[in-house]
Amino acid sequence: MKKYLIFLLIPLASSVFAQELYTPAEKSSFSKTTGYDELSQYIQMLDSVSEVLSVEIIGQSVQDRNLYAMKFSSSTFGKDKSKIRILILAQQHGNEQSGKEGALLLAEEMVKPENKYLFSKIDLAIVPQMNPDGSEVNKRRNGNEMDLNRNHLILTEPETKAIHSLFDKYLFDVTMDVHEFFPFGETWREFGYRNNSDVLMGINTNINVSKKIRELSANSYLPFIKKYFNERNIKNFIYSPGGPPEAEYIRHSTFDINDGRQSFGIQNTFSFIQEGMNGTDSYVENLKHRAENQMTGMRGLIEYSFQNKNEIQKLVKSERELLLKSAPETSVSIQNEHSGNGQKLELPVYSYSTQRDTHLIVENYRPVVESIYDVLKPTGYLIPKKYPEIISWAKNQSLKIEELKRKPGDRIEQYVINSIDSIDFEGDIVVNPVAMTNELKSRIKEDEYIYIPCSQLKGNMILIALEPKSMLGLMTYKQFSHLLVAGQKYPILRVIR
Repeated sequence: MKKYLIFLLIPLASSVFAQELYTPAEKSSFSKTTGYDELSQYIQMLDSVSEVLSVEIIGQSVQDRNLYAMKFSSSTFGKDKSKIRILILAQQHGNEQSGKEGALLLAEEMVKPENKYLFSKIDLAIVPQMNPDGSEVNKRRNGNEMDLNRNHLILTEPETKAIHSLFDKYLFDVTMDVHEFFPFGETWREFGYRNNSDVLMGINTNINVSKKIRELSANSYLPFIKKYFNERNIKNFIYSPGGPPEAEYIRHSTFDINDGRQSFGIQNTFSFIQEGMNGTDSYVENLKHRAENQMTGMRGLIEYSFQNKNEIQKLVKSERELLLKSAPETSVSIQNEHSGNGQKLELPVYSYSTQRDTHLIVENYRPVVESIYDVLKPTGYLIPKKYPEIISWAKNQSLKIEELKRKPGDRIEQYVINSIDSIDFEGDIVVNPVAMTNELKSRIKEDEYIYIPCSQLKGNMILIALEPKSMLGLMTYKQFSHLLVAGQKYPILRVIR
């Protein structure tokens, strides 16, 4: 069908390129955001006039709106293993409009003939709108009132299921999750300052992500993208939430794996978050500037990946192979904290009193993530079939599920939950059970369990999710909290080989 469309629209295509392509927001001079119907029509138009673009509907939102993946390739997408695969997703939060608009501007750029060279090395997927339901009413959450960027571990929402199915299908080497930050709150205004960067960049911060990947991100990508922004007069800084400095510490984002950056990063992906500055109205104010800044950051990631393709691919491949081998008894951190190292942060801000940009020296700066509790990785986990909620979760995560084939010397451990305490996780209080492990001496009925091996790409995620003391695990969500009962045995078993 698409071939006929391309044939019939050849005159239109040449006309479109002659006049330049304009996104719906551009056509309105950015006086309004792109609605869902306009976005759908625009994507279909680009698809029909471009040789490098194909469009895949990867799912539907809660309210049955399509979720589009715009796939750019000079060949069959995902087939050429010599190419680096990049995924950019935007607007998980419906009231962060510039990510979507920037992604459409990027798509407009990618179909231009002068940019076809990129696809000699790259297969690029852009999901411009993760939350169309929230976008239509300019609200953060989706149609189920769920924050999608807190749903990547439990995967209860159709939108997050869709993006993870796409990732699992192509196993992207590089990902970027595009957001907006709102620096105009009263707490900072009362303090007298606010962040005034156009764009903030964040890297993987969970310490279970490959150290080599985190170092390449910090020591190579961040300097590159800072220079890229500076050359285009775009104010930028590393993503540093928290504060104001006198009241709270400043860190470099969360180490949780339930968001759109680290849920992919925990699979040893070269993964980033980009945060553009929102408008004071959380909507259309300064939309052109915001969208163009977002597009510039996305384009910068593509250029960096093009220039460093071999190094990134080689590193991601080798670090993922380590996950697949999954040596038992490897230490994995399941409780962390943000720590200082004596370093001070020179934070760029805007002064409300002088109405000028300036800097603050932040003393309570905590750039280091440290482990406060580790566990040794088992060979796998046994899940009782009488807990369909866990089995459903495993299937949503596309985990490898097997029959347990026990070997001589294998042992099975079970936790006993002595009591349930709590622990502070970035200002939230989550459960922290006091637990001990016992080796099961009696034989279990293996047909009453499913077996999830840890020797798979999501092996570290599996452990973080299922360990009862994990501050990032399933047990911190109400859907699974009933599995933790003081004085009872924890039903999920550890297999040690």
